[in-house]
Amino acid sequence: MESVALVISPHPDDAEIGMGGTIASLIQQGVKVVVADLSDGEPTPHGSVEVRKEESREASKILGLTERRLLPLKNREIFDSVENRSLVAALIREVRPHLLFGPYWEDAHPDHVQAAALVESSRFYAKFVKSDLPHEPWYPRKHLHFFSTHMKVRFTPSFVFDISAHLESKIAALSAYRSQFSANPSNRGRIEEIRAEATYWGHQVGVSAGEPFVCRELVRISSAEALSRI
Repeated sequence: MESVALVISPHPDDAEIGMGGTIASLIQQGVKVVVADLSDGEPTPHGSVEVRKEESREASKILGLTERRLLPLKNREIFDSVENRSLVAALIREVRPHLLFGPYWEDAHPDHVQAAALVESSRFYAKFVKSDLPHEPWYPRKHLHFFSTHMKVRFTPSFVFDISAHLESKIAALSAYRSQFSANPSNRGRIEEIRAEATYWGHQVGVSAGEPFVCRELVRISSAEALSRI
């Protein structure tokens, strides 16, 4: 059975910030990865709907993504509502991911806080048997949280994913979002900060670069090979 990962991101570029290297690595290892942006991210000071769409396409191509969805929620108005749960649950049932990724639940940006709750709620909704949701019920095996936060949160990851071979792809994908970084004076140093963060997390586990994740549930290890590599 094909392994599938669904990454749900509040805005275009959040997935790349939090787990761009992991996305590239999973794709290279044969995992089907689908990214779904809850909103188009606009308005922003230096962007537009058209610009953000083109930047997202370019970043996706760099990472090797072949499927990316844009959901119709509004930037600054993302809420964990019943209507939105049904929307995201329908996507989960369609894609049928084994791994579900969403943002960390503690953040200064209300969209990120609500998106974290929305993904968790939608995972539960997706398994409903008696409902009017399209597609067959599905329950992702694990829900993992990536970090794309607007505040300096202190946390202990459940694990750090080795992105040493994919750090430059992550940086190139982020650089595709010119309206959010190079064209925005307040964010021009952010990409190098993200590089430094990846280097920090990599050093914590003895590799060149890494991305941290949190899982509220225990993470299973099922092989001696996997155990020997932690």
